[in-house]
Amino acid sequence: MLSSSEGHPPNPPCVRDVSELPKAHLHLHFTGSMRPTTVLELADKYGVRLPETLAEALTSGEPPKLRATDERGWFRFQRLYDAARSCLRQPEDIQRLVREAAEEDLRDGSGWLEIQVDPTSYAPRLGGLIPALEIILDAVDTTMRETGLGMRVLVAANRMKHPLDARTLARLAVRYAERGVVGFGLSNDERRGMARDFDRAFAIAREGGLLSAPHGGELTGPASVHDCLDDLRAHRVGHGVRAAEDPRLMARLAREGVTCEVCPASNVALGVYEKPEDVPLRTFLDAGVPMALGADDPLLFGSRLAAQYEIARRHHGFTDEELAELARQSVRASAAPEDVKAKLLSGVDDWLGAPVG
Repeated sequence: MLSSSEGHPPNPPCVRDVSELPKAHLHLHFTGSMRPTTVLELADKYGVRLPETLAEALTSGEPPKLRATDERGWFRFQRLYDAARSCLRQPEDIQRLVREAAEEDLRDGSGWLEIQVDPTSYAPRLGGLIPALEIILDAVDTTMRETGLGMRVLVAANRMKHPLDARTLARLAVRYAERGVVGFGLSNDERRGMARDFDRAFAIAREGGLLSAPHGGELTGPASVHDCLDDLRAHRVGHGVRAAEDPRLMARLAREGVTCEVCPASNVALGVYEKPEDVPLRTFLDAGVPMALGADDPLLFGSRLAAQYEIARRHHGFTDEELAELARQSVRASAAPEDVKAKLLSGVDDWLGAPVG
């Protein structure tokens, strides 16, 4: 999936290491951030029988073959995701996940991570909704102190559930804004649940000072990105790649400075695009639409943050200067404090100024 396409010009012999490029990671789902070995160990610990396709993929190191452009394919993707989530049963499992996600991000050059989670998914095994979120936030606090990586949390509602549930989550997210929650999202199959149904939840979140970061423009076309802007007043759009099909929408995104959290490997794995070179990274860059590359669910898609930058380099011909600009855009779109942003941006300049080879 990530190999060079036949006939594509080879990489230059000497290039800077993208894993050393300072960047922010703004699109990473909680369960999807797990290491395959961690899922296998926890499944064994708790006697969880994983679906055969997932167990084989985790054991072999090859991501499962997924195509979610129809509802049956999306259901299969969700089934694998839910199976992995069922292995998280104790606070120490949550702590392990967060610590390992941070370690992987640091290895890939991330200096800031905003991890997205729907705490209702973990509440049944962690003592309820509030205890679940507090356990997650405690794990983030501990991990920040131990690793030095800046981390915050986006609480995400599930568009497959009732909008009243989203309002409850929005109020909870605002309540914990001082404990590390910085944004509010909307995830799952965008073909289900109209964005406007969740407008009140997002209003609650915005009024509480949180970023609006709903998913849109992945499984459906530009209209869903319009809905994120018009109905949910998005500061960032999760994915958003289908906006490339509408030049006027692209102009609007550029004009309003709305960042799209683009996840190239995920787009190919789920069948949104056939090949890495089909993901419209160059279209976004040329249109002036800010991007923040993300890994989405590396557990199921097989690649983490630095690999997304390698896709931009290998399949789209991005120069080191252009990769540096992508990193800057990710930092600018983050909820990091200004001093953290300044440090990361300075690091990007240092990376670009370092000798090649």
